[in-house]
Amino acid sequence: MRYVNKMRGSAMAVVVASAALALAGCQPGGGGADTADGGLTPSGTVSSAASSSAAGAPKPGSSASGSATPSGPSTPSASRPASSAPAPGGPAATCSAGSLKATARQAAVRPDGTGTGAAVVEFTNVSARTCVLKGHPTVAGAANGSPELNVPLTVKPTGTAASVKLAPGGKAWVKLTFVQVQGEADGYCVSGSAPVVYPTMVVRLPGSGAHQVALDDGQFAECDDTVTVTAVSAVQPA
Repeated sequence: MRYVNKMRGSAMAVVVASAALALAGCQPGGGGADTADGGLTPSGTVSSAASSSAAGAPKPGSSASGSATPSGPSTPSASRPASSAPAPGGPAATCSAGSLKATARQAAVRPDGTGTGAAVVEFTNVSARTCVLKGHPTVAGAANGSPELNVPLTVKPTGTAASVKLAPGGKAWVKLTFVQVQGEADGYCVSGSAPVVYPTMVVRLPGSGAHQVALDDGQFAECDDTVTVTAVSAVQPA
């Protein structure tokens, strides 16, 4: 009986000791935890190998040696003026076709007769920039369709061409004087040719494109397909 009690006592001591060891292994910081799970030591701190790797990693914006990489201030690129625009302080560019609006009316001063006699064509700068017109126009008789389908008139230039500067909204003019139709009804031409009537005229300015215009109060009636033209002027002709 005493032997049995000693065995039971020894067994109880072994159980108590094992439970104590197991309990100690579950305590924070206790017992030999494996360091393979993220490099943690039994105390829960980063292992020396992981610390050295983290310390040696370069921070964002620094070089591998630990010194910050200098970044100089960005230098804005110099903007250049568009090639089609005049240089600041330089002469204004020639007016483009799209920058002009053209209209036509019968001139107050014209040759005697029953035809159109003469017409004044007005050009208005509808762009936002100052531009220049210069020179004598060419003229062609046309229908109401495409301005390419026209009959070129023989042009007789008069006057000296000079540059006319047009600010936005500015105007310039040319005057077209035709060989006048005579007589009543269909009329006649002094030359003996038949009078010609055109619904529109195509007026082309040097460097400023072609402009198809209709007379504000009728058609263009003329003889001999010949027209005398003035140079572009800043003064409105009569």
